[in-house]
Amino acid sequence: MSVYLADPVLGSVDHGFGTRGAPVPAGCVRPHQVHGATVVDAEACRGVAVPPDADAVISTVPGLPVAVVTADCVPVLLAAPGAVAAVHAGWRGVAAGIVTAAVDALRRAAGCGAVAVRAAIGPHIGSCCYEVDDPVLERLERRHARSLPGAVQPTRPGHGRLDLGCLVRAELTGVGLDAAFVGTGAAGCTSCAPERFESHRRDGPRAGRLLHYVAAPAQG
Repeated sequence: MSVYLADPVLGSVDHGFGTRGAPVPAGCVRPHQVHGATVVDAEACRGVAVPPDADAVISTVPGLPVAVVTADCVPVLLAAPGAVAAVHAGWRGVAAGIVTAAVDALRRAAGCGAVAVRAAIGPHIGSCCYEVDDPVLERLERRHARSLPGAVQPTRPGHGRLDLGCLVRAELTGVGLDAAFVGTGAAGCTSCAPERFESHRRDGPRAGRLLHYVAAPAQG
């Protein structure tokens, strides 16, 4: 049976990290993902034939689910008082600063500080299955020089196994989130679990996508 995975750190906020074949929540909106660092408001994605290019979507509309899809990249769901965000963080987006951009935009929408933001990291490819080459690591090092060494295990010459989730966690805490409220309860390696997750690294172009959503709670 297809289910969505929840992370306790988000508490009662309606959210879910998708497994293989999980149904799309009614009324869900999402952007056209392009592996960049642009954040868009949910209203720009509603009722349009072609949603805007972005890799994070924010909503302050109670009950409106906003979502991103992944097939190895890191999904991040953010919640602050009265506002939520869904973030697609592939290595290109992480190198471009999508995580910081999403937190900053969420804070502005909610009118709060970073300590009021909670984050949950969902299923993504683990370092066990994610070998990358030096050009990728060089791109990441420009923004993540401090945290990158702890996220890479050298393998053959010019390559290393990358823990992309580690970089995302480091960036979230680096912009002021409390480490106790950065959840990984729903995280798992997408490549290692074909019965549960889609994986582009494992299955190539025939891989499907996992949908991850979050909705702002009703006021009051």
